[in-house]
Amino acid sequence: MSYANLYEPPGPRGARRNRVLAGVIALVLLALAYVIYVRFDAKEQWSAAKWTPFLRPEVWTTFILPGLAGTLAAAVAGVVLAGLFGLVFATARLSDHRWIRWPAAAVVEFFRAVPLLLLIFFAFFGSYVLIGVNVSAFTAVVFGLTFYNGSVIAEIIRAGVLSLPRGQAEAACAIGLRKGQVMRLVLLPQAFRAMMPAVISQFVVLLKDSALGLIVGYDELVDRGLNGIAANFSNIIPAAILIAAIFIGINLSLDRLAHRLSRTKR
Repeated sequence: MSYANLYEPPGPRGARRNRVLAGVIALVLLALAYVIYVRFDAKEQWSAAKWTPFLRPEVWTTFILPGLAGTLAAAVAGVVLAGLFGLVFATARLSDHRWIRWPAAAVVEFFRAVPLLLLIFFAFFGSYVLIGVNVSAFTAVVFGLTFYNGSVIAEIIRAGVLSLPRGQAEAACAIGLRKGQVMRLVLLPQAFRAMMPAVISQFVVLLKDSALGLIVGYDELVDRGLNGIAANFSNIIPAAILIAAIFIGINLSLDRLAHRLSRTKR
């Protein structure tokens, strides 16, 4: 993807300045990494005793893989439901009818404003008060992920559609297409490529936010790693580093997927 149309390429002096700044930043980051390494080494966080447990198959089968499965299960369910929620409410917010547009806007703004942690907490502990049913931790986590991230995705979709020239919709209406057909056949396909990076970024946020499920005892990667591995082997820092590396790997894979889909849609 080329960004040449977004800004003016720097001249020779600007390019040299950028290289110098990049070098300075790289040196600062290297110095920071060295300080962290030395401090951790002083606390014996790099000792073999704290890292060799990760070579045991039972550590992976008991803690890491089940926790990862829980994280991915909540994330996949959240992605699907948040995507559907976002599409429905974005369409509602773009409606010509106030009785549809205003309630949809109120719902979206409400769930965007409430912290995700409170949504999960309320779904888990408040469900019995409201409907007399105790929901599972998985349901509470997916509820929070769906309504919070779905509201953000609704705004992303709405902004993507509104960014298109008005002539697109007017031309489609002129040839006899109904409002729903204009949205489905003309506007959304064109806006999809522009929206993709932002939508994938929100899905990355959703994946990371699934870790908040530990507040209601949901069995996910952070809970298994920090409470399970660290409790048995007294290596909470190495466990946290490993968990962070797993999340980084998954998120980089999502980023690659976004770039591939963006190229496919050209």
